[in-house]
Formats: sequence, structure tokens, C-alpha cells
Amino acid sequence: MTYNGVRIKNQFWLLTGLLLFLLPAGPCLADLPATIDRVKPSIVGVGTVQKTRRPPHKIVGTGFVVADGHYVITNAHVIPKEINTAKLEYLAIFTGKDKQMNIRQAVQVKVDEAHDLALLKFEGKPLPALSLGQSSRVREGEEYAFTGYPLGIIFGLYPVTHRGIVSSIVPVALQASSAAQLDPAQIKRLRRPYTVFQLDATAYPGNSGSPLFHPDTGHVIGVINKVFVKEGRENVLAKPSGISYAIPGEYAQKLLKRAGLN
Repeated sequence: MTYNGVRIKNQFWLLTGLLLFLLPAGPCLADLPATIDRVKPSIVGVGTVQKTRRPPHKIVGTGFVVADGHYVITNAHVIPKEINTAKLEYLAIFTGKDKQMNIRQAVQVKVDEAHDLALLKFEGKPLPALSLGQSSRVREGEEYAFTGYPLGIIFGLYPVTHRGIVSSIVPVALQASSAAQLDPAQIKRLRRPYTVFQLDATAYPGNSGSPLFHPDTGHVIGVINKVFVKEGRENVLAKPSGISYAIPGEYAQKLLKRAGLN
């Protein structure tokens, strides 16, 4: 067979070359700065407001908007155990920046204590929602980013992005060398084991609840956890490590499904 005067011995290579020439090029993936610009409007601070307190607002963690734009996923441990309603304290999410802070009252809709996740609903106009990706496809060595409010109670409402690889996929809790070293929380986690993403990026207090997202698509594949997982994996260390962890996004999807939103 000949093509444009060139003799082709193998029809397969001819067809392959023609297809590559005729098919349109795939879409270019966005770079991380562009993805951050898209993600940031969906990042919120999570905390409480009490007008008689100074300062009246307290930001203790991060969350991200999901579903129809009226819901937020965060860590369950971020939600205060008690809210002083007698003194008009209420749960809230925070958007914008410090001088243009927007406060929305929120309520807890569903909680998943086993995976330290909570679903909140807030008042007012909807915010841009993030999409949840397929966390079951995450592989060790892949690079992801997370955006949140590290030390938000000190530094204020200024979103910060960190980037790192999934260095390992590990059990949520480690077996202790003896039964005496097991505390009730660790025993509970060992009874219902699951794996989490171990990251080589450092998360700080306030990052709990931050979305772990793909740097090109912005799809969320995990929820940063600063406290819950470390208690199970690093309780024997005198000083906490710089390792961070994330709860796989599949559990956030299940929480949304329980709430009838997925």
C-alpha cells in the first residue's frame, strides 16, 4: 500500500497516523494558580459568633461548599460540643476576607463521627460548590493541593494553599504494642478500620476541614484532618510530626447521600 507516494507496509500504522492527525487535541488542563482562583470562592471558615464576646467571631476550622451551594463539608471535631444559646451564640460560616467578612448562620445537618465529618447548611444566597472526585482512584505519588485557614483564629480570614504528594495510603489508627496503650477512641477506630491519605505537606490548626483537591480539575478527593487521625497514628510521639492526613472523599459522598443530596 502507498500513501502520498510513500509505501506503507503496515495498514495499522497508516490508520493510527491518520487518526492522530484528524482527531482534535484534548482540552488543556488548568494550572494550579487558575485552579486556586476557582476553588477559593468555595472555601469557608467554620466557627461561632457571639456578639457579647470579644472578638465576637471565633474561626476554628475550614469547610468547603458542596451540593446546591447551601451546604458545607467540614470535620466533625471542628463543631463545638456545646453552643451557648442562652448568650445568643450560634454556629456560623465565614466568607470573604477580614475587612469584608460575611457571616452566615449555619446548622448541623448530618455528622459521621467514625470518619470525623460533618455536613452544615447555611442561610442566604448560594455559594459556588466544589465537585467531589473519585477518591478510590488516588495513587501514592500523585500531587494534590489543599486550601484553608491555618491558624485562622490568629491570622484571620485569608485562605492559604499548600501542595504535596500522597506519600502513602495508611490505616486510620495503628495497633499498639500492648492493650494498656490503647485508649477508648483508638479501640473504636480499630474496630472499624479504614485507610486515609498521608501527605508530605504540613497542615496547621485551622486547616481541619480543608478540601484536598486535584491541582488541574479542582475536584475534591479528600478532607484534611489535623486532629482526629493524628490521635490514632501519633499518640505515642512526644512531639507531633509534620505529616498531614486526609479523610478520603468517598465518605463525604456517603454523608451527602445520607442527607438526600447525592
